[in-house]
Amino acid sequence: MVRILRMPSESIWLDPVLSERLTRYRAICKGKKIARFLIAKKTPVIGLDDSENNIEKIWLKHKEVHHDFNSLVKDCDKGNVILKDIESPEISFLDLKAKIADKIIENCHFCERRCHVNRKAGETGICKLGVKSVVSSAFLHVGEEPPLVPSGTIFFASCVFKCVFCQNHDISQDWNKDNINIKGNEVGSSHLVAIQQKLISEGAININWVGGDPIPNVHNIIQSLQTLDNNIVQLWNSNMYLTQESMNLLVDIMDFWLPDLKFRDNAFAKRMSGVNNYWETVIRNIKFAYTEGSGEIIIRHLCMPNRIEKDTYPILDWVKDEVPLAFVNIMAQYRPEYRANRSEYKDINRRVTTTEMQLARQYADKNGIAWRQV
Repeated sequence: MVRILRMPSESIWLDPVLSERLTRYRAICKGKKIARFLIAKKTPVIGLDDSENNIEKIWLKHKEVHHDFNSLVKDCDKGNVILKDIESPEISFLDLKAKIADKIIENCHFCERRCHVNRKAGETGICKLGVKSVVSSAFLHVGEEPPLVPSGTIFFASCVFKCVFCQNHDISQDWNKDNINIKGNEVGSSHLVAIQQKLISEGAININWVGGDPIPNVHNIIQSLQTLDNNIVQLWNSNMYLTQESMNLLVDIMDFWLPDLKFRDNAFAKRMSGVNNYWETVIRNIKFAYTEGSGEIIIRHLCMPNRIEKDTYPILDWVKDEVPLAFVNIMAQYRPEYRANRSEYKDINRRVTTTEMQLARQYADKNGIAWRQV
């Protein structure tokens, strides 16, 4: 017998800040509004032949249809349009996105590392993935933030970061060590549809794309949504090291954003995660999701030892000034795992203290940051 899990207690929605800022998310969960990817499937692309391969022309058409899509979202939300009454177009906005994503993997630049490898030809970049995705696990997660559970989490293997303190290094970095020890199952878009449908049947109120990190799998995720017909929240749970091109593809079809924002100092980010231009890239993408996408966001900030003044404070300042309606989960889960207990990482080779967490939360309160709800 399938065990159906209920939505989180309605009492959490008595909080006025939570209910006001996550209005559309909650409405989709209750079946009162339509997930964005379903609206994208009904948004027509006119004046572009399906055989068109000029990527510049395709992107221009994408920019044009983006405005039509936003108008349709507003009409659906106001009840001016009943989506099921709209005939499915020959080429939809979602089809257009799938076509662009399929082109990107031939010169891969889903993440800001921009490896420019042809994954269709068997070339691999930093993520070590080909065309198929590797799913390490998929299950109903009841440990996410209260508004998000039970969450239908799909954990991908691989990550574009190389964090020295990663608690999931077995699936993020070591999953394909020496190209031998694959932890997970290779899947294409059709298998991702089946996984989503199973999670929905078990009571998931959202589909939570996570990892590792979902960024290298944008093409398969979008292709799976071409087939999925369930009205279910699509949730992007990521380190947010995406290119602007990837954000342009995702911003219209993700209903909820769960980004990490760990570091303010780029030099520290490079040392910890091996990436360049961390701050500029991640805040660009979070701000884009906030202003051009659903705007419904919980930012996860992992507090680290000796970094409250250098990272936590300026991050909270940025949230207050740039994305004031976002929630922030101020997290104390850091542990010196993986390579973080080596001698070269003495500065992070301990847990965060109670005092450090108190300082972080007091600073959030001082800046009017909503964190208690999540």
